[in-house]
Amino acid sequence: MDTIGSGLRVAILEDDPDQSAIVSLWLKDAGYSVNAQPKSTGFIRTIRRDSFDLYLLDWVVPELSGIEVLRKLRNEMGDNTPVIVATVKDEELNIVRALDAGADDYIVKPMKQGELLARVAAVLRRAGVGASATETFDVSPYTLDIRKQLLSLDGEEISLTNKEFELAVFLFRNAGKLLSRSHILEAIWGIDNSSVSSRTVDTHVSRLRKKLNLNEGNGWKLTAVYQHGYRIERDD
Repeated sequence: MDTIGSGLRVAILEDDPDQSAIVSLWLKDAGYSVNAQPKSTGFIRTIRRDSFDLYLLDWVVPELSGIEVLRKLRNEMGDNTPVIVATVKDEELNIVRALDAGADDYIVKPMKQGELLARVAAVLRRAGVGASATETFDVSPYTLDIRKQLLSLDGEEISLTNKEFELAVFLFRNAGKLLSRSHILEAIWGIDNSSVSSRTVDTHVSRLRKKLNLNEGNGWKLTAVYQHGYRIERDD
C-alpha cells in the first residue's frame, strides 16, 4: 500500500540542522520526497530549477526571512505552490501576517510529527494534490475518470497507456504550473527511478500532445520550457 505522501515533493527552508533532519525524516517516512535548504538563496535557487508540491518555510532564517521568501514567491515569481510557514511566533498578529503574505497554513515550533503530517496532508488535499482515486474531474473539453482510468475529448474516449493516463492526470491537476522533468519522473515512474531517463518524459509528453490534440484549438496548450520541463495551461 502506498504511503500518504507517495510521489509528492516537499521543499524545506530551515537553518537549524537538527530540526531540518528530523522534519525531513518524518516526511520521508510518510512517503514524501524532500529537499531541505538552510538558506533562502539556496532555497530560491532550488525551486527555480525544480518543482515541488509544497513548501515548508521557517520564519527566521539567514538572509531573507521565510515571510520575505513567501512574498517573493507570490508577488515576484508568480509561484502559487502551497506553503506552510513554521514559526515560534504564535501571536495572532504574526499568524495573520503569514496568511496575508500568501501562506496556506502555519505551524508553531517546536513541531510535532503528527500535527505536521496532518497539516501537510490537509493543505495538499485543499490544493487538489493527491486527490481520491475515485474522482472524476472535468477540464473541458476533456474529462478524466480516475477510477476507470479513462480520458475523453468531447465525450469520445481517447486510447492511452497507463503511463500516458497518469501523466495526463498529473499535468491537468497541476495546470498552469511549470513542472520539472525530475518532478514528473518521480510522480509517474517512482522516486529516484534511475532506470528511467528524462527522455522518457519527453517521449510520453510528445505522444500525449498528439493523442489529446493539444495546441490545436481545444482550449489547452502543452509547452516545453527550455532546460526545465513542461507546463499545461488554458489557451485563451
